[in-house]
Amino acid sequence: MQSPIESYLRRLHSQLSELRTGTPYRGIPAMAGADPDDFAICLATVDGYVYEVGDADTEFSIQSISKPFTYGLALEDLGPEAVDEKIDVEPSGDAFNEISLAAGSGRPANAMINAGAIAATSLIKGSGGRKGFDRILSTYSDFAGRQLSVRESIYRSEMRSGHRNRALANLLRSFNIIEQDPEKGLRNYFRQCSVMVNARDLALMAATLANGGTHPVTGKEVMGIDAVQRVLSVMMTCGMYDDAGSWTSAVGMPAKSGVGGGLLAVLPGQLGLAVYSPPLNDHGSSVRGVAASERMAADMELHFVRAARMGRSVIRESYDLTEAPSGIRHNDEAAAVLEQNGHRAQVLELNGDLLFAGAESMVRAISSLPDEVQLVILDVRRVDEVGDVAITMLRDVRDALVSDKRRLVLIENEGRIADEVATGRNDVPVFGTRNDAAEWAEEWIIAVHGGAGLIPDIVDIPHFTAVAPLEAGQIAELEALMEERTYDDGQVIRRVGQKFGGVYFILSGKVATSSTQNGHRFRHATLGAGMTFGEIALGGDRGQSLRVTAEGRVQLKVLPAEAIAGIEEANPELAVAFWKAVARDAYTRVEQSFREAAVRERDQTLED
Repeated sequence: MQSPIESYLRRLHSQLSELRTGTPYRGIPAMAGADPDDFAICLATVDGYVYEVGDADTEFSIQSISKPFTYGLALEDLGPEAVDEKIDVEPSGDAFNEISLAAGSGRPANAMINAGAIAATSLIKGSGGRKGFDRILSTYSDFAGRQLSVRESIYRSEMRSGHRNRALANLLRSFNIIEQDPEKGLRNYFRQCSVMVNARDLALMAATLANGGTHPVTGKEVMGIDAVQRVLSVMMTCGMYDDAGSWTSAVGMPAKSGVGGGLLAVLPGQLGLAVYSPPLNDHGSSVRGVAASERMAADMELHFVRAARMGRSVIRESYDLTEAPSGIRHNDEAAAVLEQNGHRAQVLELNGDLLFAGAESMVRAISSLPDEVQLVILDVRRVDEVGDVAITMLRDVRDALVSDKRRLVLIENEGRIADEVATGRNDVPVFGTRNDAAEWAEEWIIAVHGGAGLIPDIVDIPHFTAVAPLEAGQIAELEALMEERTYDDGQVIRRVGQKFGGVYFILSGKVATSSTQNGHRFRHATLGAGMTFGEIALGGDRGQSLRVTAEGRVQLKVLPAEAIAGIEEANPELAVAFWKAVARDAYTRVEQSFREAAVRERDQTLED
């Protein structure tokens, strides 16, 4: 199944491809030939998963998007106090290439405008046998997770045409912001702007910042959290230059644009976003990049005010029906069908907030399930806050599953998810407990993969598994001694502590077994037609260990204790054969009971 997020990105890419405003940057001759139709959107999560649409592999020069990463390297090298002496952290309100220097000191307003970026680059010195620029390029490569390189033709073009930046460098030198020959720092600045990246690189660079400076794929700590905090703060207030206020209001993520057509945005703790499209607006930012960011921030609730919590996976547990069956005891044929096909029902237990990051991890888990999984059972009882984006994604998941002839099943006592995803539909069953959902799923699997009749409504005594090893004459002799009884819904058939009263054969209907521990009632199993109960009470002085209650109308036949005692005295051979058959049937349930125990205890704790 295609992820709803991939489907959304493809729709968005298709719609925004129609935007034809803006022009590629002409200030650097070597970049003038950029194709205005190039367009890519990439989104990388903090656990390293990348969604990409369009020209995600097309390389372009990083340009001003390099500025936050060099600024962070300077902070790591020198510390914030030393860097602050050279570069302020205040929004300039000016375009990227304005001369925004403080009166008297000549300190640039921030590291995102050209003056501040040139100053930051000049602070990077050689170390460990590597030149200053080699360290810059190595840092960019670590952020991208692959080795990046410089496009020499763009670098030479910048050197020839960068008169304003050269003037800024000399002006900074006059104020002693740059303390050595400004030409060296300027060359490094032009080189860093000429580093080639693609949209996927930028998304992972942004995700590394979102992940506190650790690359989500390689696991390498590229930058410390203190530097990341400062970098993202300055990006939020200054990264979009004279459009920063509008950007923060509409998008609400730290961001940086570049005249190469790239745009990078960071949602701390959750994701990195990158867009590439060369046509620029009047602020020097990608037209489609801004439009895509605004749409995604609104549709996916990415604004920092709405998505303030960490984006950890909401998947608490994932298992199929064979690992946690219901409490229903099935006949041998039905049990065999479940053994072979139980993996077709997958349970996902969710936990925490379903905001964008949580919803993304949820739909990614569902989308990655094998096609043979036909039932996706979502247990959302532990979900706290639910965002509109999660509801939208769940509806998309529901529709995609239905179109593939699969089904979404919800476990929720009451809440918004069931109300908005299942209300008015007969193809999304909703259950209050995991056991109820498992019972329904088992019956669905048995009906679909086993055919009609494997869950019988009525079973005659000769067809009970408990007497299958006996000969027909022996079964008839036992049945002649049985008493027929009927119980209505809710009637107690056997109480805890009752002495052995015989073996009960369920002809039709269902009964539930339960016990009470520490004031809590625990449901153990549901028994249906063709099954027996009561025999365990013979094995101990305490008598009946579980309460047995009718669920709906139940018809039984009982082989009373007195009749069994009579058989043991008059026909010991039949008595031994009968007890061997009953014991064999009982022992086959033991393994299932052990598997159910942990699940019941966990679910009961949750429901209480």
